[in-house]
Amino acid sequence: MNARTPCLVGVAQSTVRDQPGPEPLDLWEQVAREAAREARLDPARLDSVQIVYSDSWQYDSPADRLADRLGAAPRHRVYSRVSGTAPQHLIGAAAAGIAAGEMEAALVVGAEALATRRHYRLAGERVPWSHAADPKPPYGWERPPHPAELAHELFLPVHTYAIMETARRAALGQSVAAETAERGALFAPMTEVAAANRHAWRRRAMSPEELVTPGPGNRFVGWPYTRNTVAVIEVDQAAALVLVSSGLADRLGVPREQRIYLRGWAYAEETWEVAARPELGGGAAMAHAARAAFDRAGIGLDEVSAFDLYSCFAVAVRQACEALKLDPHDRRGLTVTGGLPYAGGPSSCYVLHSTATMAALLREGGHGLVTGVGMHLTKHTYAVWSSEPGGRLGDARPVSTADPVPIADTHEGPAVVAGYTVAHGRDGVAERGILVADLPDGRRTHALVRQADLLADAESRELVGQAVHLTTDGPVNVATW
Repeated sequence: MNARTPCLVGVAQSTVRDQPGPEPLDLWEQVAREAAREARLDPARLDSVQIVYSDSWQYDSPADRLADRLGAAPRHRVYSRVSGTAPQHLIGAAAAGIAAGEMEAALVVGAEALATRRHYRLAGERVPWSHAADPKPPYGWERPPHPAELAHELFLPVHTYAIMETARRAALGQSVAAETAERGALFAPMTEVAAANRHAWRRRAMSPEELVTPGPGNRFVGWPYTRNTVAVIEVDQAAALVLVSSGLADRLGVPREQRIYLRGWAYAEETWEVAARPELGGGAAMAHAARAAFDRAGIGLDEVSAFDLYSCFAVAVRQACEALKLDPHDRRGLTVTGGLPYAGGPSSCYVLHSTATMAALLREGGHGLVTGVGMHLTKHTYAVWSSEPGGRLGDARPVSTADPVPIADTHEGPAVVAGYTVAHGRDGVAERGILVADLPDGRRTHALVRQADLLADAESRELVGQAVHLTTDGPVNVATW
C-alpha cells in the first residue's frame, strides 16, 4: 500500500427534528468532531477544511469560522458554489491532494437548517445566527439562469425537471397514466429504505399509490410531480467526511476494515440551458461520466454491491438507470439512504449523506456507486467507492458534444410544445403553465400558459406535440391553442 493512498476513515451524520435547531456553524462543528473522533484524528491536525455551500445562512468567512471552532489551522480552505455535485468535487480535490502529498488529512462538511429557517419565518422572527456576511454575497450560482428562463419564471428545479420529464415521456410514447404509475413504483422502495434509516427525514414506508395520488397532503408542485415524489429541501441535516493518507491512517491506528477507497470518479456537463438541449428529455453527459468512473475504478457494474443514484426527481433516476444500463428494479436497490424525497435533500449537501452511508455499508466489504446531479440535470458526478484500494483518480470533463439548439427570447406565431409543466401554489391551485416550444426555424423558445381552461387541459392529456400560437407580452411569450 502506497503511504499516500487516500482513504475515507471518518463519517458522521446528524438530523435535527426539533425546531428551532442549531445554526449551520454549530452543525458543521458537531459532525466534524464526530467524524474526526471516528477517524482517531485530533481536529487540530487537519490540513484541509472544505465546506459545501449552505443555502440556510451566509457567513462572513465560513471555513475560517469552522477552523477556529475546531482549533485547526489548515493551509487549504474551501467554500463551494451551489450544486448537488459540489460534495464530490470537494472529496475528489481532497483525495487528489492527499495522493499528491500536498496534505495528509482533509475534512469535507456540509449542513442545512432550512427547517429551522421555516420555523422562524412562520413565527415572524428574525434568524438569530452568528457571523453574518455583510454585505450579503450574491447567490452562489456557477452560472445564473438564461435571461429568457428568468423572464418566464423557469429557474426552480421542480419546474425544469418536470419539463424534461414530460419530454422524455412523450419521446418514449408513454401515456400520462403509465408514467405516473411507473414513478410510484420507482420511488416506493426508496421509502422503505428511508424508514429503516435513522438519519432519514421522512421515515415512513409508502405505497406507489400514496406517492403519486394528488390530495390535501400530496399536492402537485410542478405537474406531473406530486409533493411526495420530489426532494424535500426544508430539513435540518449535516454530514462530514474525513479523508487521510494511508500512512497517517496507519499511524493513527485506524483498522483496515474502516478504510474506504475512492476507486474512481468522473464529472461531466450537459448543455447548460434546458431548452437548448437537442434531447430535451435526455442527454449524453451522464453516460460519459458513468463510463469514465467505471473505467478508472477498474470494475464493472455487475461487481457493484450497492447504489445511491441521485433522486431529486424521477427523471434524474430514470436517466441514470439508462446511462448505466441498470434495471430500475434491480434487486440491489437504487439508494442506501432512502433518497432525496425521503431521507432528505439538504440543498447542495446530499452527496455527503449518501457517501457517509455508503462508506459505513462498505466496511463489510464490496464496491458502491454514488452519483450526484447539479443544477437542472446539467452537472453529473459518478464515484465508485470500495473496501479495496485500486483504480486511479482524476477529474477529466467528458462533456456532451451535441450542438445546442438556439434559443429565441420571444416569438410571435406558431410553435409546437416540446416539454411542459404546470406550476402549482402552496394551496394546490394551478397558477401557470410553462412551456418549452419548438419553432419552425429550428430554434426553441419558452412560453407561459395563463388561461385556467388551458391549464386544466394541459393536465388532462399529453400536450407534447400540440401546436400552439405564441404572442408576446413584454419580455415573455404567452401560448394559446
